[in-house]
Order: sequence, then structure tokens, then C-alpha cells
Amino acid sequence: MSTDLRTAPKVWQGRFYEDFEPGDTFRSRFGRTVSEYDNLLFTCLTHNTNSIHFDGKHAERTQFGQILVNSTFTLALITGMTVPDTSENAAANLQWTDIKLPNPVFVGDTLWAESEILEKRESKSNRDVGIVTMRCRGINQDGKVVIEYRRTFMVYKRKAPQAERSFPGTTEEWTV
Repeated sequence: MSTDLRTAPKVWQGRFYEDFEPGDTFRSRFGRTVSEYDNLLFTCLTHNTNSIHFDGKHAERTQFGQILVNSTFTLALITGMTVPDTSENAAANLQWTDIKLPNPVFVGDTLWAESEILEKRESKSNRDVGIVTMRCRGINQDGKVVIEYRRTFMVYKRKAPQAERSFPGTTEEWTV
């Protein structure tokens, strides 16, 4: 896929099945700094009772010496950071596999996401979608990989009725 980096699209509609080719690589536009609130809220929302994620005194006694960010938060964050480039038009996630956590994430770390399309195929059961498999990784401010995984999702084709935009429009004139 060739991308003209000199101009931005006038209307961004996300990528559709037809827009992907194996080897395409996408890097998140922004980094995201993980806050204590992020970690604590996610840990509480998921009922994770491992005190390494919320008890500073306990965490000081571990090999990390500090609170460790919940690894499923890391998975969710990096997945979310890949959505603008890959799956805004997804119909469903199908699987995450081969998840690896080679380095820890701590409060205050800033993460970026990188994705590479590995394969794509037509759906056997739904002509409106295709299946895309990619590998993703999260990289911290020091260039260390903190998570790597494969993700497969079902994505709409450009002409699928479900992919039609729903902006309501208006017949009213501008007043400013």
C-alpha cells in the first residue's frame, strides 16, 4: 500500500479489508503515559486482587521494587492504540494469541504501538467481511518491547452495508 505522507485525507474512514496487504506496518501517532489512576481503575474494574498492582509496600518487596502495571491493561491499551490504523472498521475480534510480556510496565512509562499485517483472507461465511491477522507490540520510552502478540479480526469490506457512515447531515445553513 502506498501512502502519500505529504497530504492528509480530507475524510478519514478507517481501513477496510481491501486496504490491507501483508507487510504493511503501522506505528501509533501518539504515545500514552500510564498513570497510577489507569492501573488502579483497571485493576479494580477487573477484580484483580493481586496486591502487586495496588499495594506499594508489598510491591517494594518484589523483584520489581514498585507497583507493577496490570498486564491485561497493557494488552488493552496497546490493542486500543492499534485501532485507528487497523480495526476502526472491524466487525469483531476473533483471537489474541502468542502474548508475550518481555519487560514490565510501571506507572509513568509511556507506550507506543507498532503493528504489522501478516495475512488476510476472504471470510468463508460472510461476503461482507475479510479476516486479517497481524502482530502487534508495545514499546516503552526506552525502546524496550513490553508486550508482543498476534491478533486476528474480522473487518468490513468497503462496500459492505454495515460500513456505511451514519453522519446525519443537516439542511440548515451555517449561522456563523
